[in-house]
Amino acid sequence: MKQSIILLHGLFGGLSNWKDVISHFEEKFEIHAPIIPIYDEHKENILDYFVNDLAEYINRHKLQNVILVGNSLGGHVAIIYAHKYPENVNKLVLTGSSGLYENYTIGSFPRRHDYSYIQKQVANTFYDLKCVTKELVDEVFEILSDNKKCIKIIRAAKITQRSYTTDILPEIDLPVLLIWGIEDNITPPNVAEEFKLLLPNAKLVFLSECGHAPMMERPIQFNEVLDEFLKG
Repeated sequence: MKQSIILLHGLFGGLSNWKDVISHFEEKFEIHAPIIPIYDEHKENILDYFVNDLAEYINRHKLQNVILVGNSLGGHVAIIYAHKYPENVNKLVLTGSSGLYENYTIGSFPRRHDYSYIQKQVANTFYDLKCVTKELVDEVFEILSDNKKCIKIIRAAKITQRSYTTDILPEIDLPVLLIWGIEDNITPPNVAEEFKLLLPNAKLVFLSECGHAPMMERPIQFNEVLDEFLKG
């Protein structure tokens, strides 16, 4: 039976963010990439809601001893889940994770109907501007043009910025891999260093010429580092 890897995307992310990771690991692992329900209606604390949704997903699919891989918001969700259910997590991988500090410039998106402005905001996520495809910018622009979705995005961003994991990180005694872009403008390298300091059993690997989404921008290097960690 294959071990399960769960891939958790960021605030504007989705399944496509993980396509290179999925293609690299799908023969050896059972891959899951659930969508974080950012646009759901609920009355709970939003992070609790996301974590509970992940717990329900894992229970529904009868997954055990999982490997959690989270980018940005997905990393934040993975941290809280791993702390709450350590018996069900084998390893934790964080890349550009929120939970300590995020330099979101989204605010209330005063210029969210300005395509060139949104294009610049998307570009801030990456070092290599080749990653800033029209398809990606169109996707973000479409989300922000929807009033309800925009409000949900802003709410999620503000809550994650105020929800620090400082107190729980020292209690996560699992093997943790931190894969970080050295040019990450949203969760800068010093954030990765702080994660490493607070987590009892963490390894940190920086990828050069890389921004906030290493699995998209440097997929070959990302997969090599992840592969080595999973074999260890």
